[in-house]
Amino acid sequence: MAEQTSKQLPGRSVELSTGDSFQPRLGDLALDLARDGQIGVVVDLPSDNAKSYHLRLPGGGGDWRAKADGTTLRPVAVPITHVTPQRRDAIYDHRAQQAALPVTIHHADGGTSESLLVLSPAEVEMCHLQLDKIIEQREARGLEA
Repeated sequence: MAEQTSKQLPGRSVELSTGDSFQPRLGDLALDLARDGQIGVVVDLPSDNAKSYHLRLPGGGGDWRAKADGTTLRPVAVPITHVTPQRRDAIYDHRAQQAALPVTIHHADGGTSESLLVLSPAEVEMCHLQLDKIIEQREARGLEA
């Protein structure tokens, strides 16, 4: 767990309850609290013709309806498969005493998003040591081959 410094603001804890509303879009995955956390693909939205969300199991099969106000639905996070550094310079903020490395986050559905890996000076040193070790191992193996 990363240390929290005085320059970092604590994150707000957010809890979703049945009163919170989530309005998914067509094709979104949604978790339905009214069906014991069943996950479904939204195949129809509430409209004049349909007074509720229509969901279907991701692989096909069972269909069901969820309240039109979205109070029983929750977003489903797409799992992250890995993170890669971007070919951009890292930045060090002397005032905050933090480094920021641009990264690309790769998701299981093939999508990507961009973010920053924020590191304290101690974490930068740790990464430096670990990367030096990896480079040494790669070079030693290259000499053997």
